[in-house]
Amino acid sequence: MQRPQEIEKDLVQVATIKDLTDVFQGIASLRIAQIKNQVQQSQQFFHALWQIYTQIRVDSIFRSGRQTADAKVIDKELFIIITAEGGLGGEIDQKLIEWMMAHYDKDQNDIVVIGHHGAIQLAQRGVSVKKYFKLPSKDQNINVRPITDEVQKYKSSIVYYQTYVSLMVQDVKRIGLQTAVQQEGNLQTAAPAQKTDNTKDIEYISEQNYIFEPSTFAVVDHLERSMLSIMVSQLILESKLAQYASRFMAMSAANDKARDSYDELRLAYNRSKRAVADEQLKSIVAGLKKAVRI
Repeated sequence: MQRPQEIEKDLVQVATIKDLTDVFQGIASLRIAQIKNQVQQSQQFFHALWQIYTQIRVDSIFRSGRQTADAKVIDKELFIIITAEGGLGGEIDQKLIEWMMAHYDKDQNDIVVIGHHGAIQLAQRGVSVKKYFKLPSKDQNINVRPITDEVQKYKSSIVYYQTYVSLMVQDVKRIGLQTAVQQEGNLQTAAPAQKTDNTKDIEYISEQNYIFEPSTFAVVDHLERSMLSIMVSQLILESKLAQYASRFMAMSAANDKARDSYDELRLAYNRSKRAVADEQLKSIVAGLKKAVRI
């Protein structure tokens, strides 16, 4: 049997783990609430831009803001994978990467990784990436311009990301980035269309009633780049939301395990102390019996 001093050291270590997992669990819960609110604000701003965009755009094709660009478009499909920055979020990153690798063809696809954990896992698999970006630490005013600059170089882009279903359930998704922008915008325009067939209330923005500088196409490009940036930000926030939920569950499981270990060690510690006390008592009794005989 271990001595009480040895068990006490283990108790201190397990108590530290228990306290840390409690703290990480609390932080994850707080960040979930913050990110949910930020996603809602981002969606409202996106819908306001989309309303202006649909009134001004010259055709029905979303061109990712490269209508006036001179750069040649790369004839490949870009894979963007959004993972965690660290490894405390459970196995969801591994699940996401395995799903992406099932669709990956090095001759047809380039990879952009957001999040250090994903970059490490791909490096371990021997997969080269075009660009790597750190997962933004803040949830507001995220600078995604370097990412959208890469998106504009390719004919199409697919985003692999984590999605929040509930606190207990997180899943992985893939979506065409340009398609995601149009779908998000259609959510805004679909509801009013069901309410009324009167199109006279729609205000169309054109060169006849507005002045565009430097040109209509340049303004449309700017709006498309803005909405593309908002959509990338939303997908990053959605992934972070799922990551924090996954981290919450992982820390909750770790905390439960630490509590069970702590209780077991506490019981073993008390038993060890009692055994030591019993041994001491036996020694005293034996000493007294010996003294009586003398």
